[in-house]
Amino acid sequence: MLKLAINRFRLISYIEGISYLILLFIAMPIKYILDNPYFVKIVGMSHGVLFIIFVIFLLETMRKNSWTLRFALETFVLSLIPFGSFLIEKRIKEL
Repeated sequence: MLKLAINRFRLISYIEGISYLILLFIAMPIKYILDNPYFVKIVGMSHGVLFIIFVIFLLETMRKNSWTLRFALETFVLSLIPFGSFLIEKRIKEL
């Protein structure tokens, strides 16, 4: 059961991180360079939903694996940084 929670968290962390990069490096340039906000609306909404799921899975994984509040907060802060989700993956593998 613990392994399942960690694997689900790793998966959503990876997907959420990819959606963040797509938003920042594809959708935002299209919005400002081509003056087309459509992709930001679609990708932004998708990323928002994925981020909420990420936070829920973070809390669930924290509870099931007895992670400290500090570790969970550091993980959360990493999710706010572009490419941070890949650092999260590395940290969790080291556990």
